Amino acid sequence: MIFGVLKDIKNGEYRVIATPAEVGVLVGDGHTVLVQSGAGAKAGFPDTEYEAAGARIVGTMEEIYAESDFAAKVKEIEPCEYDLLREGQIIFTCIHPAAHPEELDALLEKKVIAFTAEDTHRYGSPNCEAAGKAGAFLGLYAMMSMNGGCGKFVSGLGAAPNVKVMVLGCGTVGRAAIDTLYRMGAWVSVGATSIGHLRELNEHYHGEVSTFISNRYNIAKLLPEVDMVVNCVRWPKDATEFLIDRAMVRTMHPGSVIVDISNDYGVIETFHETTHEDPMYIEEGVVHYCVSNITGAIAGSTSVAYAASVLPHFRAIMKLGIKEACARDGYLRRGLTAYRGYLTHEESSAIQHRPWVPPEVILGLQGRELDPAPRATKSRSTEFYPEFA
Repeated sequence: MIFGVLKDIKNGEYRVIATPAEVGVLVGDGHTVLVQSGAGAKAGFPDTEYEAAGARIVGTMEEIYAESDFAAKVKEIEPCEYDLLREGQIIFTCIHPAAHPEELDALLEKKVIAFTAEDTHRYGSPNCEAAGKAGAFLGLYAMMSMNGGCGKFVSGLGAAPNVKVMVLGCGTVGRAAIDTLYRMGAWVSVGATSIGHLRELNEHYHGEVSTFISNRYNIAKLLPEVDMVVNCVRWPKDATEFLIDRAMVRTMHPGSVIVDISNDYGVIETFHETTHEDPMYIEEGVVHYCVSNITGAIAGSTSVAYAASVLPHFRAIMKLGIKEACARDGYLRRGLTAYRGYLTHEESSAIQHRPWVPPEVILGLQGRELDPAPRATKSRSTEFYPEFA
């Protein structure tokens, strides 16, 4: 099989989906690997290292799409790539399909076989860990005086107290942010909806991290007291109420900070997406840091960890084929988003009111014993294609 490593083109994106280490493994498996020139340069992997691992360097994304049976990158497929997609081509990237209907339209129209990478991680994505850790650092940077922040230092100075941080969510992203902030000396309060998860955190940090049930009432009480909010909540895309509305933001003291790592519209009313080139803005006196690909700031480490985590998926697909690879790995199966013109992603069906078909049905896996995996989200849809109803 011909595997293509695309250079990511999203603003401020420096990660790469495969490092020379993964390329060497795929070449050793007998596959041809094409790498777009400069794909790994900003993450610390020059073209020469890919060539030494056995890859062929090509100049453009047009060549990657034209020659590859299987093309992969880190972030979403951009509009300039839509016409390059080929029927039956395998695509693996962070699609975020429920939030990007036009991108999904292109994947369905081109009849590709597309996997939403963010749904395929059995042990949590290294991107999520990286986002939590980098988000914590960048939030503290946003708090510095030259950025419009209140100028407080995370662990305090002599008679000056430590920074108070509210972290919302304690999944992979939230736990990474909590751990980083705690180790740096911040006073951390964590809001989540699971008492069990909060109890685990309390025990892990020996009672040195405060916990509370995440709801608007509790958050509103705490906001005037905190210096920074780190949002790590994966918000339902069909939610009708903000978790933190503008009036609540207004109660925060001037120069405090909101870091929205999740980057989902609908959680924080004052949120709008930013880039690494212009990452911060001030609204209601509060500094907002809302970069969608925050992990691009630590592209070297993230690329190494992320590429290692997705390599088993690449090898399984290329060795076993789509059907068998999905049968043996429930997390890969739940990430199947588009299959030769059919939508196979339930959340996208529910949010966008499109018909869909479950992956195991379109792949003809009914009746087989399949590797189990929990559903990727709580969204449910009964809007099936008539031929699969």
